Amino acid sequence: MSERTALIASSNANEHGSSGPPPNAPYNTTVRSVVWGLLTALTIAFAVVMLFFNDNLPDNIKLIPWIGGDLHDPTVAALDILSKAPVIDGHIDLPILVRHLYANNVSAVDLSDNMPSHVDIPRLKAGKVGGFFWSVYVSCADPEAEGPEFLTSTWRVRDTLEQIDVAKSLIEKYPDTFQLALGTEDIKSSITNGKIASLLGVEGAHQLGNSIAVLRQYYALGVRYVTLTHACHNAFADSCGIAPGIEPLHGGLSTIGRSLIDEMNRLGVLVDLSHTSDATAIQALKHSKAPVIWSHSSARNVHDVPRNVPDKVLKLIGTGDGQTDAVVMVNFAPMFVAPEGLANIVTVANHIEHIAKIAGKRHVGLGSDFDGIQDTPTGLEDVSKYPALIAELYDRGWTKYELAGLTGGNLLRVFEGAEKVSRNLKAAGVQPVYDLYDKRTDIPRI
Repeated sequence: MSERTALIASSNANEHGSSGPPPNAPYNTTVRSVVWGLLTALTIAFAVVMLFFNDNLPDNIKLIPWIGGDLHDPTVAALDILSKAPVIDGHIDLPILVRHLYANNVSAVDLSDNMPSHVDIPRLKAGKVGGFFWSVYVSCADPEAEGPEFLTSTWRVRDTLEQIDVAKSLIEKYPDTFQLALGTEDIKSSITNGKIASLLGVEGAHQLGNSIAVLRQYYALGVRYVTLTHACHNAFADSCGIAPGIEPLHGGLSTIGRSLIDEMNRLGVLVDLSHTSDATAIQALKHSKAPVIWSHSSARNVHDVPRNVPDKVLKLIGTGDGQTDAVVMVNFAPMFVAPEGLANIVTVANHIEHIAKIAGKRHVGLGSDFDGIQDTPTGLEDVSKYPALIAELYDRGWTKYELAGLTGGNLLRVFEGAEKVSRNLKAAGVQPVYDLYDKRTDIPRI
C-alpha cells in the first residue's frame, strides 16, 4: 500500500466513524508519517533493484514472478524478450494482397479489423511486431511477351509504382500504428514511439525496367532493398527459379548486374539475395562492398529446394576474413520449410538453428512471407504467432540476447553496415552509376 493509498484509506475510515487517531493527536500523526516514509523509501529501493538489476538476482527473487509470470516458462520469457526487442520481419506481402483482393483501393481496406489473410493491426500488436518490410512486388513478365533479352516493354515499373503507392497510403492511413522508415534511426525511433516501423522492399530487379536510373527513383520514394531476382532471370542476374533445373542465363551476375550492386551500395539500398541462383549469391557476396540480406529464405540442408540457401553459401557469411556480413531471414512458406503437410513451428525453428550453426546466430533473422503464401506452418498461422516461435527457441537454450538478434538486432546491424558504406562512398566522391543495359537500342551510346 502506497502512502497516498494509506492516507485515503485512513481518511475513509475516519469519515465513516471507524476507530483511528483523532485529528488532534500530533504524536501519533508524527509516528505514522515516519513509518510510512520509511516504508515508501523501502518500496522505491526494492522497485529500483528489481527493475534495473533483475537479471543478476537469484531466481527466487526475480521481478517476473512478483508480477505473475515466470521466466522459466518459455511463453512468459518470449513475451518479455519481445517487449524489449520486437520482431522486424524482412518480408510481408500485404501490398500484393491489397492489389489482388481490393484492386489497390486502400479506402476499402480495414486493417483495424480481421483481414482475410495473415496480417492486420490487432494481430501485429499481439505478435509484438516492431517493424517490417512491405514487399512492393509484382510478378515476372510473360517471357514470350517480354522476349529473351527483356526488351519488349511491359507494365512492371508502373505496377511497382502502384504497389509503392498502396504501401505508403496504408502507412499514412494509420498514423497511430505505422511510421514510414527510411533507415535504421527511423526504425529505432518508430519502436521507441510505440509504432511499427514500415520499410519498403522491391522483390525483384525485373521491376526496374532494365534501368539503374529507376533504382534511384525507387530509392527517392523510400525503397530500401531490392531483391536481385524473383522466380525469373532478368537483365541483371540469374534466378534459382522455383523448381529444380532452371537453366542459367548469365552464369550469375551480368555486367550491368554488378553495376546495379555498385549503385545500391552507393545509395544504401540493401542487396537482397532471396530468389537468386547460387552463382548469383556467391558473386554478389564477393562483389558487394556492403553487407547483404536474404529477406525471406530458409536452409537447403534442412529442406532441399532451390529457394533455400545451401551450406556452401552460408559458409561465406560472417565477419571474418573473406566473409561478408549478412543476415538470412527465415521464410515460413511450408513448401520451403518441410515436405508437404509437415511444416510446423518445430521445422521452422530447425531452419533457424541450422543457419545459426553454419553462419552463426548473429546472421539469422525472420522473413515470414506472410500474405504472400497460401498456407502456413502449424503454429505459425499469422503475425500474432511470433511469440510461439521465440518460445520454442528459448526452450532450446537460446539466450535473450541471441533471440533479440534474431528478432531484429541482426538486421539492424547489417542495415547500419550498408548505411555506413553508403556514407563512406559518397564522402569519397563516388558518383552515381549511369551504365546502360547493353541490349537496349532505344537510347544512343556516347
